[in-house]
Amino acid sequence: MSNKNLVICDREEGYAEALAVFLMRRKELALQVQVCGGIVQAQTVLQERLADILLIGGAFPVAERRKLKAGKVFVLTGSGKTETEDGETAVYKYQSGEAILAEIIRKCSEEEDGDSLFVRTVKAGKIKIIGIFSPVHRSGKTGYGLKLGKELAASENVLYLNMELYGGIGGYFPREGHTLADVLYYARQESRNIGLVLTTLVEHMDGLDYLSPVRVSEDVRSVTAEEWVGLVRQIGEQSIYDVVILDIDEGLKGVYDLLRICTEIHVPTAGDTIAAAKILQMEEELHLLGYDDVKKKMVKKESVI
Repeated sequence: MSNKNLVICDREEGYAEALAVFLMRRKELALQVQVCGGIVQAQTVLQERLADILLIGGAFPVAERRKLKAGKVFVLTGSGKTETEDGETAVYKYQSGEAILAEIIRKCSEEEDGDSLFVRTVKAGKIKIIGIFSPVHRSGKTGYGLKLGKELAASENVLYLNMELYGGIGGYFPREGHTLADVLYYARQESRNIGLVLTTLVEHMDGLDYLSPVRVSEDVRSVTAEEWVGLVRQIGEQSIYDVVILDIDEGLKGVYDLLRICTEIHVPTAGDTIAAAKILQMEEELHLLGYDDVKKKMVKKESVI
């Protein structure tokens, strides 16, 4: 698939260059980005190749903007009122790059062109699903999962999902922003490309892409094992990720069925007799319930606390 041509034309060249850098760093997007400081320069660029998407500063008068043709035109507006015409979509320029990108994808998706912005990578093999699970409380499970994710993200595309009932918003994760509940909503519809949706929802932590935990525990308790498996399946089929790390809570419905889809399961534990007894009890339960395949995937890891 050929890259889409996106042109940013704005008198604030520093702003335009910073936005271009943000967009080009989004490895999941099939975009070739060019920056222009004025209408004449943009006309020269567009003579060579038509822009699929044009982001143009609202400081340029309508008559000047009409000189530039593109598949879709987004007008970058400031604090004042900016006049727009039919075929132009106003986007507030002084918001986060993620928010601007979300508006672009939303508009393109409305016109059934959103998927063409997304790179469908051909993975060398099946996606690796790493479950982080432990019956031992205060074992440093979340800290371990995030540390592992950051290490793997140095060489692979990694997504971390916190699936705990009480994931610690305000601790490891910001109080504001999207959560796992948002992507669950789209996964249940199965009418949107999850890979594309994730580009507008994920946060970033030292190279690791992640989704914060759900804010209300009952919203997690209500999710079935089939829904969790469906979400992971869609991510594996439709996203750029090579590795998905699932930080799994023991209180999830059908938790052993969810663990069953994991490629490997890391079990953080504390080095004491009580912790050892809890893990032994879990292993015996897995055997009694017919989940020996899950038990075989488990690898004990030392606590990071």
